[in-house]
Amino acid sequence: MHKVTFIPGDGIGPEVAEAAQRVLEATGVEFQWDVVIIGEKAQEMFGTPLPDEALQSIKKNKVALKGPVTTPVGSGFRSVNVALRQKLDLYACLRPYKVYPGVPTLYKNVDIVVVRENTEDLYAGIEFAKDDSFTRELLSFVFNATGESIKGDSAVSLKVISETASKRIVKFAFDYARQNDRKKVIAVHKANILKFSDGLFLDTARQIARQYPDIGFDDMLLDATCMQLVRRPEQFDVLVLPNFYGDFISDLCAGLVGGLGLAPGANIGNDTAIFEPTHGSAPKYAGQNKANPIAMMLSGVMMLRYLEERNAADKLEKAIGDVIAEGKNLTYDLKPFHPAGTSQVADAVIEKLRNE
Repeated sequence: MHKVTFIPGDGIGPEVAEAAQRVLEATGVEFQWDVVIIGEKAQEMFGTPLPDEALQSIKKNKVALKGPVTTPVGSGFRSVNVALRQKLDLYACLRPYKVYPGVPTLYKNVDIVVVRENTEDLYAGIEFAKDDSFTRELLSFVFNATGESIKGDSAVSLKVISETASKRIVKFAFDYARQNDRKKVIAVHKANILKFSDGLFLDTARQIARQYPDIGFDDMLLDATCMQLVRRPEQFDVLVLPNFYGDFISDLCAGLVGGLGLAPGANIGNDTAIFEPTHGSAPKYAGQNKANPIAMMLSGVMMLRYLEERNAADKLEKAIGDVIAEGKNLTYDLKPFHPAGTSQVADAVIEKLRNE
């Protein structure tokens, strides 16, 4: 019996989360679900989008399955998701991208894992507003320290790359590669321009790579990576990136494999993990039984593997792949004509599991 915090989410979240919950239970693995609310609904109910009760549940259970959430406007949170990752120190964002037979995409044989640092870089949220007194002090400091003059009407965001965070995310990528029979890790950067911040990330990656002689290593500039992903994505295995680049490369890779509806994810720390799809809450589609639940289901597959329920994970992934290949019960993003609903996709996956 696995105790798991269950977060339905906002918008389409409850629908896709319920679909994932049903197919996970159909594998035969036993769960005890601790249901908590975060996001827009939590703001309405508790006056905060991230109630302490929810945080304590995740800290206690160490594992959560989470639907997408909406950050309420004016709540004081830049992002509920970012706040959750920072409070729980979920420093690794793990996102696998795989083309399943039957998906309408130009690409074949794509099987890429993106490992994104989750806690710093531009997304640390350290910003200075235009005309603020602290901003003026910062601009003055920069001029005195470097001789570089920044326009007085500038806003400034700090790009922060630490050796500590770089070490642990690169180590995470190599450990993942070793544990999952992956062959090569590529560190993605712009150290040719950002010689100190990205330069530190690259130097650290090279140092860590020496500790893993059984895993191949290379580095690649961000722009070259984007071009090569579009030209020949099958050449890539594991990509490790700072936070900001990882966000964009993640969506690019989702496009290669058929869209965000097929893009699962996890945010992982030293002893805690939250499994959730890459896509957002899409509130305009809420309650319409239209949203694609496959990314949420595949996030459940990732959770099963994390819980060392590998046989169940393999069976569920195969059932999902069989439903995709069959092409009958797919949502509108994969089957524009006569699409199935969210719940019908889950029903089809459960039927495949029962017939194994």
